[in-house]
Amino acid sequence: MIEYYLGIESDYILLGFAGLSVLLLLIVLINAIGMHKLKKKYKMFMDGKNAKTLEETIMNRMDQIEYLIASNQKNENDIKSIYQNMKNVFQKVGLVKYDAFQEMGGKLSFSLALLNEVNDGFIINAMHSREGCYTYIKEIIDGNSVIALAEEEKEALDMAMNYNCSKA
Repeated sequence: MIEYYLGIESDYILLGFAGLSVLLLLIVLINAIGMHKLKKKYKMFMDGKNAKTLEETIMNRMDQIEYLIASNQKNENDIKSIYQNMKNVFQKVGLVKYDAFQEMGGKLSFSLALLNEVNDGFIINAMHSREGCYTYIKEIIDGNSVIALAEEEKEALDMAMNYNCSKA
């Protein structure tokens, strides 16, 4: 005789409970395996340590972290200072070699332009002749000179102003 409960055969109810039991048993086994792994990791972590040595280890790590934070802050400040100082360092260069006099050969004369980030600096012009070498310097402010520039000096200045520091 088949018994009915709420319009469902009792065999189906028993099969449902059996399936639910198997599912719950699987969940319990998975949790047991996970707990075993967790206990194993905990034992490895605590192996040979008591509360005092564990506290010392944690405090030691905290000191190391504080040292790293302070070192990082110092490095950031140093980098900012370096970048600030770089604005005043000559970082753009232009060099033009030429023959100052027709009777001389070998391009022994030159114009050298050295500029910082905002195009302030100077041009050194060295003219070589049979009698000697004459050197002149002209101040450059914001890419311009108060004194008139020779063609080679203009070329060196243009070269320096268009100098790309990232390619050098």
